[in-house]
Amino acid sequence: MPLHVPPAPAPALRSVLAALGSPTAVREARTPALRAAQGPLSPELPLPVHVLDRIGPNGLAPATRLAAWRFLIRSSEQAVAAADTMLTPDGWTFSHFFEGPYIASTELAVRQAETVTPHYQPRLLSIPELYMLALWLHADTEADASGGALAPVDLLVPLAPAPPGIAAHRPHRVADLLRVMTLRITPGTGPLLGSPA
Repeated sequence: MPLHVPPAPAPALRSVLAALGSPTAVREARTPALRAAQGPLSPELPLPVHVLDRIGPNGLAPATRLAAWRFLIRSSEQAVAAADTMLTPDGWTFSHFFEGPYIASTELAVRQAETVTPHYQPRLLSIPELYMLALWLHADTEADASGGALAPVDLLVPLAPAPPGIAAHRPHRVADLLRVMTLRITPGTGPLLGSPA
């Protein structure tokens, strides 16, 4: 397998396991698929979620910031939900469960990326200005998953649903996709509120 999935912080994993073990947390989650799942639930494929707050002029990408660690929650043969953790003054802690199209899209993008010849470190990149989420294939497999900037040799794979005019599940070199994203953003506007789940 060419992907080098970085290990999640142990407290992040423990907090998700604790939430999955709590009937109250699962019952109160706004995820019908999670509540209806039969059998054991397990957190898998931990991915750091980075945010690109603003796309720079001429497609120049600033450094990203780590916003969360995301775990896909698997029930038997498929992922039925995801769990996000967040960094607090006391360390990594469970944030929330959710479901939606990005769950299956993430799984598909990772499976496709596993067939790529070079080795990559998978991450998720949220681009709030476009309400867009992408699988970020970082070429430096030994990099600290909590930091870093987009490198020219990295690949971005937009997840579905992607913004109009940007094909989902098609790998793009960072510079190429940044040019397209820059054209989609009206000059002089700030980041839009919210971000993709």
